[in-house]
Amino acid sequence: MQKIAIIEDDQAISQMYRIKFEAEGYTVETAGNGRLGLELVLAFHPDIVLLDLMMPEMNGEEMLQKLREDVWGKSVKVVVLTNMGEQEVPAGIRDLQVSSFILKADMTPRQVAELVKKQLA
Repeated sequence: MQKIAIIEDDQAISQMYRIKFEAEGYTVETAGNGRLGLELVLAFHPDIVLLDLMMPEMNGEEMLQKLREDVWGKSVKVVVLTNMGEQEVPAGIRDLQVSSFILKADMTPRQVAELVKKQLA
């Protein structure tokens, strides 16, 4: 069974995606900030990470930088889930091997699940 980590500070969004992915047969773990997310991802070793950028304690860009410093974390697939417009996304994040960027407001959970399926195929 494939594993997904959802790192998102908005509990409603996190739970919505958890429910959708569990219904699709994935094992899902969540964290509400970047610090906890980094710990979770390094211990859980998911097949893919859904990562919000704007979070407390450690933002998504910082978390991703630290994740990419880890031997295992260098290659895990990461999908950025954000409400930032393309121009607002920090330039440095593009150098951190992000698989895809999703504007949360523009995609339904079903569309996000389809994108994740394609990334994991």
